[in-house]
Amino acid sequence: MIEVSVPGKLYIAGEYAVVEPGYPAVVVAVDQFISVTIKKATKNGSIQSQQYSDLPIRWTRNKGELILDHRDNPFHYILAAIRLTEKYAQEKGIDLGFYDLKVTSELDSSSGRKYGLGSSGAVTVATIKALNLFYNLKLDQLTQFKIAALAHLDIQSNGSCGDIAASCFGGWIAFSTFDHEWVKQRRKTESLVSLIEMNWPKLSIRPLTVPKNLRLLIGWTGSPASTSDLVDQVNESKEDKKENQVSYQKFLQESKSCVEELIDGFLTNDVSKIKEMIRKNRQLLHHLSKITHVQIETPALKQLCDLAEACGGAAKSSGAGGGDCGIVIADQKTGILPLMSRWEEKEIIPLPLHVYHYRGGKG
Repeated sequence: MIEVSVPGKLYIAGEYAVVEPGYPAVVVAVDQFISVTIKKATKNGSIQSQQYSDLPIRWTRNKGELILDHRDNPFHYILAAIRLTEKYAQEKGIDLGFYDLKVTSELDSSSGRKYGLGSSGAVTVATIKALNLFYNLKLDQLTQFKIAALAHLDIQSNGSCGDIAASCFGGWIAFSTFDHEWVKQRRKTESLVSLIEMNWPKLSIRPLTVPKNLRLLIGWTGSPASTSDLVDQVNESKEDKKENQVSYQKFLQESKSCVEELIDGFLTNDVSKIKEMIRKNRQLLHHLSKITHVQIETPALKQLCDLAEACGGAAKSSGAGGGDCGIVIADQKTGILPLMSRWEEKEIIPLPLHVYHYRGGKG
């Protein structure tokens, strides 16, 4: 039996701008995991996930294509990952087999509500990593990222794929997404293997070394949010009026400058600079919210951030906002118990998460 686990993610800075090719964000992998197990099977296989229902969905093959027994299924990301990884395997001359695939997740609360840790990205990456071992494909991390990114383009075209980068590479990452239109056009003319071997314009994935005296704290507001819906709302609003388009372009440039300064704070081991840029990024997101009339920082997220600032931390919403998590950057010497107590008084749940690194830096 093959078993792989991949981490969830949190955005630290650069949200919304990161969906545009070449605009940077900082993302971190956290130690809550999605696990995929694969066992060899014959004649037919199954897919099972506690995220949707523990009842397995049976599948078979028809002319090399995976065919589900159920017409309606909730396994879109898993299936897209399987189809693309197996297409890659076929192009490499590898015979396809049958297997039972099972998914288990720590990325939701015990009641099934999502924390906003990137479960769709993580399950896509975990499926690819498991099939990489099952078919002995020897895929490196960048190839795994590209297959997972293509799977997400097939399902949800408006994401940056930063969550996929965090789940593939682990640790702290400076990330800029690729030119999605370029990739979509090349898919029409290139084989999958050929496309993956190309350099994708604007794509940048760089590991960051975190200063030793930096502490990351995470709070959950208890209110789940839909990233794709929020990104859609921002995309629609930014095109409404010419002044919105101008303001949005200004937001992009200021976000890029801010995140580049933030990255420089990591490179120069400067926690105070990192905190300053976290605060600046929060203000930029406030401005974006005013431009687009999309609520990014909810009252609960504002309370989470304001309480953290009062305790000496630099705080902001994480990801698309609208609920889910907020992050706090603090100095190691800053006492966190007062903040934890204040959060809990306001029904903000501290998440005991840590940054996750793959052993030896390999996924």
